[in-house]
Amino acid sequence: MIEREFIAQKTKEFYIKKYIEAKLKGVGISQIRLKKIPLGEKIIILTSKPSLIVGSKGANIRDLTKELKQNFKLENPQIEINEVKNVFLDANIVADRIASSLERFGSARFKSVGHKIMENVMNSGALGIEVLISGKIPGARAKSWRFYQGYLKKCGDAAVEGVRKAKTSALLKTGIIGIQVAIMPPDLILPDHVTVLKEEAGQTVADAVNAEGAKEEEKGSKKKSVATEKSDKGEKTEKKKSPAKKKVKEGREAVESKSTEKKEEAVSEKEEQKEE
Repeated sequence: MIEREFIAQKTKEFYIKKYIEAKLKGVGISQIRLKKIPLGEKIIILTSKPSLIVGSKGANIRDLTKELKQNFKLENPQIEINEVKNVFLDANIVADRIASSLERFGSARFKSVGHKIMENVMNSGALGIEVLISGKIPGARAKSWRFYQGYLKKCGDAAVEGVRKAKTSALLKTGIIGIQVAIMPPDLILPDHVTVLKEEAGQTVADAVNAEGAKEEEKGSKKKSVATEKSDKGEKTEKKKSPAKKKVKEGREAVESKSTEKKEEAVSEKEEQKEE
């Protein structure tokens, strides 16, 4: 029963996302998230053009909430719109822009569209980009064209989680053209990342290495000084404790001397008794 409820909930979320994407087509939607809140359902829309979604005085939002209530039987849907800061680092928005430009200008100008998008993405700070356009571009036979620039990971954890990917399609007179976009963001930290030391003005690499060695020696001398201070403190405590130890030793010696004197007296008394 739990599995069926989980599958039904996920399918419902999928259909809601598809409905919103079809309703708000060409607005530059990056991502749609659904959250459960105590008041109802919260729908978060990440977009590059929030003013087009909101409409005049929030008319589009009100219409969308009514339609979601009627079609999907949502109790109290609350729509939240967030703006994407850097548009050209989002793969979904870039793919939508390529599709809209191909639908507007046709497949004859696909090379100029691909190169322009690639240049904008690299200028915004991306480490690498790859764009695959497949279909009848242009001509009677279908083929694929690849635009790439920079560095892009193809395998590993960085490629699976770090690289942003998106797929979409453009409907033209000649047929459907598929578009795939992969962008490597600038904030992605690779496993083989190495920090390089910067040289100061008038300083060579050997000087920099010697300066680092001097810093390490200073750290070692500080540690030694701390150790010597601890040893000095230990000697002082031992000196403080030594008078008490001397008194204890003197007391023990006095007790031992008394016991030896008593033993000698007893032995002398026994010898006198034997002589008598």
